[in-house]
Amino acid sequence: MKKALHPTMIRQDSSSLHDQHKPRAKNYFKVVSRKLAAVFTALLSGKRKKGSIDVNKMQKNNTRVKRISFSTSTDQSTVSDVRSSAGFKSFGSYGSSSSMSGHITTPSFSFEDICKATVNFSPENKIGEGGFGTVYKGRLKDGSLVAVKRAKKGLPQQFKNEILTLSKIEHLNLVRLFGYLEHKDEQIIVVEYVGNGNLREHLDGVRGNGLEIAERLDIAIDVAHAITYLHTYTDPPIIHRDIKASNILITEKLRAKVADFGFARLATEDPTATHISTQVKGTAGYVDPEYTRTYQLTDKSDVYSFGVLLVELMTGRYPIESKKPVKERVTIRWAMKRLKEGEFVIAMDPKLRRSPASNMVVENVLKLAHQCLAPVRQSRPTMKKCVEVLWGIRKDYKDRVSSTTAASTSHCSANFPYRNAKSDRHLFGIQEGDSYGFISA
Repeated sequence: MKKALHPTMIRQDSSSLHDQHKPRAKNYFKVVSRKLAAVFTALLSGKRKKGSIDVNKMQKNNTRVKRISFSTSTDQSTVSDVRSSAGFKSFGSYGSSSSMSGHITTPSFSFEDICKATVNFSPENKIGEGGFGTVYKGRLKDGSLVAVKRAKKGLPQQFKNEILTLSKIEHLNLVRLFGYLEHKDEQIIVVEYVGNGNLREHLDGVRGNGLEIAERLDIAIDVAHAITYLHTYTDPPIIHRDIKASNILITEKLRAKVADFGFARLATEDPTATHISTQVKGTAGYVDPEYTRTYQLTDKSDVYSFGVLLVELMTGRYPIESKKPVKERVTIRWAMKRLKEGEFVIAMDPKLRRSPASNMVVENVLKLAHQCLAPVRQSRPTMKKCVEVLWGIRKDYKDRVSSTTAASTSHCSANFPYRNAKSDRHLFGIQEGDSYGFISA
């Protein structure tokens, strides 16, 4: 705060300047000048000192910002001071990007509450395990079910990536982030609970009653919507890098939600850049071979993985079948060869019912997969184009099914109701009319 001059100083100064004929005028002027000089020196010194404190304070505050930042040039993402508190960090509506730019609230529960929610990470509550860590079912104090991901020790990068990505997204076909927690050496992510297993379990028959062709087509479209959203409707775009059947969670209504963003990367914001140079991450059988060869990551790497997933959906096989004959061990090569020779029905999952309509779906989905699996990324379609093609396939399928009453029930399992795509269009994130249009959820 700026110091004020004492009134007597002002009065003395005025009188000494006004009364030029008094003998003491010169002395008054000298005295006042010295005092004024002392005051101004003190003021200038105070300003310098204050300025120095403000700068240091600002620099100090910058190291304490709770904002999560993501490096797009390397795999070294950064989270500033996330270890400053053992409290649970939560996000607003669906962990949207707006919640990241605003204040991160800390609810009233802690690591101890997470332990209670999972019954001390009881094996009975274990619902999954992967390279990142173990997932448990938990019930929070308010009674809501959540999935609690407990990270393996020594994997801070995947933990940061997951938080950074989930905090920026909001879509019905992507798992919702509730928050994250760091407590000593524990790293916890709490996400939406999807209690009907993953796609791989359904294809294996471990879950559910088997997926019929219409259900598989719906799941393919859901996944395509999710990846399209990541590539097109986030800023900057997000590359998932680990699209695979075990990362596709299935809801009770047999809808799909893409999960596990431990390997995710934000695309470069440089409009002239064509790729990101980075270490190869992903799962064997799904990784783009061009990415493996060149270390150049683009959104077309996700397109390749999606092509593998389409083949998996139509054949029911794993991407790599080590117990099969040599010519059939790499599923995409075997399936594409069957398609090329006009024998796509041989590649069709034996669990699927054969009909002209379902055969048409398998053939056309495999044709789309062939485009996604192109060896050169420039030849692959965008994910938005994949959604459009899949919607066209589903429309043709429904037209064929509705043309005969005999086929009207052949595409659904006994306990799965027929869904009308037009009435469900908002669930898909699609605006259907005379022309196709994608909308984010």
